[in-house]
Amino acid sequence: MKLKICARRGGGAHGGNMFDLRDVPVSRIPVVNVATVPQRSPLRYPGGKTWLIPHIREWLGNSGPDSLIEPFAGGGTVSLTGVMENLVSTALMIEIDPKVAAFWRSVLEHGTILKERILQFEPTIERLREIERSTPSCVLENGFRTLVLNRTRRGGILAKGASFTRRGENGKGVVSRWYPETLADRLAAIQDHAARISFTEGDALNLLPALLRGRGGNAAVFIDPPYTAGGGKRAGSRLYDHSFVDHGALFSMMADYRPNFMMTYDAAPEIVELARKHGFHAAALSMKNGHHNRIAELVITPAPIFV
Repeated sequence: MKLKICARRGGGAHGGNMFDLRDVPVSRIPVVNVATVPQRSPLRYPGGKTWLIPHIREWLGNSGPDSLIEPFAGGGTVSLTGVMENLVSTALMIEIDPKVAAFWRSVLEHGTILKERILQFEPTIERLREIERSTPSCVLENGFRTLVLNRTRRGGILAKGASFTRRGENGKGVVSRWYPETLADRLAAIQDHAARISFTEGDALNLLPALLRGRGGNAAVFIDPPYTAGGGKRAGSRLYDHSFVDHGALFSMMADYRPNFMMTYDAAPEIVELARKHGFHAAALSMKNGHHNRIAELVITPAPIFV
């Protein structure tokens, strides 16, 4: 089975020539409705991977690694799923964005206090603008600020210049995605597994070599960089403060160390070429983004496990 995937090559969002990736096989595992998958992360994250959970279960369940490394943690859905569903014994989350890093540190180190703050907080636009202007003095305050802005800004975007939700769900505005009891429950669930989750703030490309050498073949690596650099798509800088990744170096690293890895990428010709260059296998799947537009994604692994 083949999937016709059309995207633009060059020329930005409104120009350039079309290309198709009809020779990329389609994953045999369908994209899941996110409503049917446990929502484990407190964060709303651009490019979140809840819809990919069936692929994660298949990958980890069949390969049986002891641990999981998530170099671009973001919302942390894959690490949380791996640990909470006992697909791995431990998970290491890595994140370069200091705001997101502060959130995960506050969850793992100050979860009880953070949970109380969430339950007591009542978001108003005045209070939100005050938090937006604030300069947190500690990890806990910084983590709470990250969560509040993530849940009340449009699309959960944390990058500079993002605006607060206006209409929101059912016209509820900024409070439409602020569910204090639900968020507190998710934090409590994470706390139950916190001893099996570790976190490091830093640049994944700098940290991965030592980790791959140290953990050998016992670790699985889930790689979901913040947006592909090619294909005319430049949303990364708008959605993330830290959006640049040397994709070529990342692929070369996986080829050199040959870990048990799984990558997810936008369906761009540059990425297909990198996969082919290093002998990796790409499978295509179609999913809906936050604007309900159907877009193509690639799942890349060392062996053809999804086709």
